[in-house]
Amino acid sequence: MYRRFGQVDAAGTSPLYERVAVALSECEEVLRAIEAVPARKRHPTMILAALHDLALAGRAPALAAAYAAEDRDAAADAAIGTLLHMTDDVVAIAVRRTMRPDETGRHTVLYPAIAEAARRAGARAVGLIDVGRAAGLNLHVDRVGIEYSDGRSVGDPSSPVQMTSSVVGDRPVPTLVMPQVVARVSVDADPVDVTDAGDSRWLRACVWPDQPERAAALDAELALAAAVPPLPLRGAPVEVLPDAVACVPADALPVITTTWALSHFPLESRRRFLERLVEAAAGRPVAWVSAEGVGVAPTIPTLGDRRASGHSIIGIAVLDRAARHAEALGRCWSRGRLLSWLAKQ
Repeated sequence: MYRRFGQVDAAGTSPLYERVAVALSECEEVLRAIEAVPARKRHPTMILAALHDLALAGRAPALAAAYAAEDRDAAADAAIGTLLHMTDDVVAIAVRRTMRPDETGRHTVLYPAIAEAARRAGARAVGLIDVGRAAGLNLHVDRVGIEYSDGRSVGDPSSPVQMTSSVVGDRPVPTLVMPQVVARVSVDADPVDVTDAGDSRWLRACVWPDQPERAAALDAELALAAAVPPLPLRGAPVEVLPDAVACVPADALPVITTTWALSHFPLESRRRFLERLVEAAAGRPVAWVSAEGVGVAPTIPTLGDRRASGHSIIGIAVLDRAARHAEALGRCWSRGRLLSWLAKQ
């Protein structure tokens, strides 16, 4: 497993992890140490993240120095040494933590879709409820700046978090202004506290150490979120969703967002999720904005696209007592770095 991870998964993407993973695979003593970790937590990404966490915490200085210098051989030696001398610490981190490989916000997709949901509902204020992104970084979509390749921009141009997206197709991305956000609620089975140094460090540890641009982007978003931390609700989304909607003031539109989260739910849970939305809409208008693989989000049209076709559908559903309207607003690739808007403006 470790040899394949290094030679296949990390090859060409992370020279550091390519070398470290292969070195771990060749050390019998290291492999025996890894066996102290529960089987479901022995994947290379988890163990490497645990080692990275120790380095970031200043508890593995040799490893930290090797990573900072991007010295592959030194990193391999330091990783072996850290694993052998701090096995219990690595085990404790692996047991406690859940892998969070890509927690940065999906703002390029969400901003225009949330603004469109508010427009359709006639809402002057919204309460954002994000499902399945443990750190809730999607909840700060109104506080970032976004520039699309067609020259249009939305959001805050002075924000420390600036994002770009390439637009394909004939229709431009709409530049509606998002209404005031009066509530930010994160729903996850294991939420991350962005104000906790250990939790934030773990998110950073899940970024491979020779990917500084990703690390810098994550750090900027974490700092932005820590200044206005969301309300975290722990539990299964289908169970906690009513409580989350209740956290939104009565004069604001609850907007639930899911971005590549529902694919982790069993099919029955996805259906139950939709039922919960319908139940919430019995008492007030509710909107749901999604970016999910083709056919993953219940009721969102697939535009005739095939499942597992390499792109995702941007969906919107506005629900109230009288009606339920679901529409596909567009397609996107690479988590929103490439976007095709389809809805009429």
